[in-house]
Amino acid sequence: MLRIIDARSGEPVDASTTRRGLTCVEAHAPALDPTALRVLLVADVLVRALELGGTPVLGVLSGDRYRAELRVAAAALGIRPFEDMGAGLGEQQVIHVVEEGGAKPDGVRVAVAPVAEGRGMPLGDDPAVLRLALLSRRRSDPAQLDDTTLDEARDTLTRWRRAVADWARHPSRPVPEEVRGRLRTAWEDDLDVPSVLRVLRRVESAPDLPHGARFETYAYADRLLGLDLTRDLGARA
Repeated sequence: MLRIIDARSGEPVDASTTRRGLTCVEAHAPALDPTALRVLLVADVLVRALELGGTPVLGVLSGDRYRAELRVAAAALGIRPFEDMGAGLGEQQVIHVVEEGGAKPDGVRVAVAPVAEGRGMPLGDDPAVLRLALLSRRRSDPAQLDDTTLDEARDTLTRWRRAVADWARHPSRPVPEEVRGRLRTAWEDDLDVPSVLRVLRRVESAPDLPHGARFETYAYADRLLGLDLTRDLGARA
């Protein structure tokens, strides 16, 4: 069961009250800047985590300013479309994803620390690089999008995509249950994505692990990460 820290109380709460009931993840992004994009990214990953746990979930975008521009930037970053905020949600669970120190709506709140000023929104030729750079830090820690951070993310993403393409040529093997458990334990603990990435780094170099199992592990984790790690399948001879 996914549990998150409610910014109102500092205490962990269940992200979904019931697997059968709809959970609404409402992203509050009142500006057009890297911090707003990080809020949308955290909301996207939260939606993915709930879906992986079998919870019906709806992602919605709150606010009227920069809506079209935010949608374009979010789509480039691999963030799935958010619905417009509207009536009809009833008494379902609502989780608000907000900038730290920003909006304070009633209900459970997930706070996202800011992105340091000065770099704009460096989507580049492969926006997944920015996505990985932002995911590499816990959402409660400020993010720094300097050249070193982006270069490290680009190198990691290139290496992993090449490795996944190579592993795909080997016979498929299931994700080891121990590895699956570590991945789920990480993201169900307050959406700890950096720990998910550490599990993948261990899988990358773990001795005696079949390459087919490495491939399935990365493909499984990418359902949460959204980094398009299988993009290069079939591209290498």
